[in-house]
Amino acid sequence: MKRLVIPAFCAAALAVASCNTAQPKEEAKQDSVTAGSENMATAEAPANVLSDAEKAEGWSLLFNGTSLDGWRVYKGKQSNTWGAQNGLLHCTGSTTDKSDMRGDLITNNQYENFELEADWKIAPQGNSGILYLVTEEFEAPYMSGPEYQLIDDENFPEKLEDWQKSGANYAMNPPAKLAAKPVGEWNHTRIVLNKGKLEHWLNGEKVVDTEMWTDEWQKNKTTGKWKDYKGYGVAKKGHICLQDHGSEVWFKNMKIRELK
Repeated sequence: MKRLVIPAFCAAALAVASCNTAQPKEEAKQDSVTAGSENMATAEAPANVLSDAEKAEGWSLLFNGTSLDGWRVYKGKQSNTWGAQNGLLHCTGSTTDKSDMRGDLITNNQYENFELEADWKIAPQGNSGILYLVTEEFEAPYMSGPEYQLIDDENFPEKLEDWQKSGANYAMNPPAKLAAKPVGEWNHTRIVLNKGKLEHWLNGEKVVDTEMWTDEWQKNKTTGKWKDYKGYGVAKKGHICLQDHGSEVWFKNMKIRELK
């Protein structure tokens, strides 16, 4: 930063002007308190921490910020792509690594009726997803669990159908609107599933509102991508799953509460 030099006679003039316009001490003190309050209000809350109010509401953390406790790779497969780094749950990306060391991450616990929230961001041209009601009876999680789509809507190298865009119930329900932030920024996801009533939220916008296991649900399943996957969307209870699609993706502030 350049230093500003003021001649002596100018400095004296400024000092006089300053004395004439000085604030009363009490007023200046009040301004300082107000500024301090504003700074506190805009400060970012610590990540991966539940407030007392959240705990009382039944929330629990899915990611503790320091380890993969509570998670494992689908069907016990070995993987070297997931880790906890700087308070983030991180999946390494690679455009060339198609080895057997890549794998989807699932929770140890299973959930039936729940509300889930998470913050995420994805690398340019990236693709991933949050799946739920996942069972381990099939080769891959997507064969059983519906997917909340996470993708680079703007720069993905292939043409995307509406049902492939961020917030979609993948291959079932397209998002009502595009609500994802530009790549590199954090997005906030909320998934609510309660007795078949399913909602996907993205950055405060409800983008999917549907009912599972209805005639319409069955029609979407049997006439679309899932027509040959008999186990898709059948389970009423299952694991939460984070998809390793070969793209770099980060998660934080993952929490869930079970609904009665």
